[in-house]
Amino acid sequence: MFRAVRPVLCCLALVLPAAVLRTSGTELASPLALLVFGVAVVGASFVLAWAAEAAEVDIASGLAVALLAVIAVLPEYAVDLYFAYTAGSKPEYVQYAAANMTGSNRLLLGLGWSLVVLVSLVVASRKTGRSVTTLIVDPRYRLELGFLLVASVIALIIPVTGQIHLVLGTGLLAFFAYYLVRVSRAHDLGDEHALVGPAARIGALPRGQRRPLVVAMFVTAAVAILVSAEPFAEALVGSGEVLGIDRFLLVQWLAPLASEAPEFIIALLFACRGKAGMALGILLSAKVNQWTLLVGSLPVAYVIGGGSASLSLDSRQIEEVLLTTCQTLMGIAILLLLRFPRWAAWTLMGLFAVQFFIPGMHGRLILSAVYAGIAVVLLVHRRRQVWPTLSAPFRSLAPSTPEPTVKATPAQSRSPVSAR
Repeated sequence: MFRAVRPVLCCLALVLPAAVLRTSGTELASPLALLVFGVAVVGASFVLAWAAEAAEVDIASGLAVALLAVIAVLPEYAVDLYFAYTAGSKPEYVQYAAANMTGSNRLLLGLGWSLVVLVSLVVASRKTGRSVTTLIVDPRYRLELGFLLVASVIALIIPVTGQIHLVLGTGLLAFFAYYLVRVSRAHDLGDEHALVGPAARIGALPRGQRRPLVVAMFVTAAVAILVSAEPFAEALVGSGEVLGIDRFLLVQWLAPLASEAPEFIIALLFACRGKAGMALGILLSAKVNQWTLLVGSLPVAYVIGGGSASLSLDSRQIEEVLLTTCQTLMGIAILLLLRFPRWAAWTLMGLFAVQFFIPGMHGRLILSAVYAGIAVVLLVHRRRQVWPTLSAPFRSLAPSTPEPTVKATPAQSRSPVSAR
């Protein structure tokens, strides 16, 4: 038992200083507060991720899947929803809500997807003794890809209108709810989910110990994240001013990196263990959640915070959303054939890195054009797969037929690896 909970206790120890500070009302300098509450968010995020993974042992219904999906995304959205809520009374916080949303989306796809694919290909190459250059994605993931494509088409409304309207937000939230229903039914078709790391040890505990422990982990981590979200968000803004760093960029990249670290690490663990499909599936599902639940929640939080029915964006925020949408469309276009080649992973990662060297309006517009151009070329070339992908969320589900782990042709020196 102790061996199973030891990593959990270590992560909760990271949360303790933040809890003491909030309880006592002690105020720290912004950079120090950023460190204390940022570490608390990361520690609590790991506990929440392990709890969500371990709870899958006891999942018996679609409702459980839905509840777990909502809980698991809490770390990523707590800070952003705080910014959106505060923007209702402080309009200058709108930029931070947009920054966090666009940063988390681009980080997940540009860095997360790319790393998982590249690591998976290296692991497969070592196992097969061949140069594996393409990841073959299981057909079941066309469902997530379809939801992401529909959501991306809808998201084009944002840069065109320059706002995230409450009606659009409500529609995206309804679409996310529909996504949960579809995914929970797909889960009921019998797809087993292997566990790794601390989640595996917790999942292996007897039921009488496992269930109370998982519940306690959920509650403790959720409370810690909610308690830390506000001071962490304010420390981000304050630290930018104190350290002379662009506050928009600090919010855009540091907060998502902290909240998504557990998700990235879990996906990379699966990739390192040769479970490429599970690794990519985790991040693909996370991208759907971000592009529906997160974006849809922003105008709702804005209204609750005292704002109008429309979250208006300035020119920079519009450019950021446009860039994020074009990057997403490129990622979808790459996966239309249910294959993720190595060149595509390097291209996504390279374009993600380039944005830090060509900042400003012109840089964002040029990158948007590059993403869009590549996406259009791929969409035209793979046009026969566009309709099957768009219609996937609305078609009846059927169990997929597992493919071999590695597809190899004796005469070839390169082979694709199947994602299962």
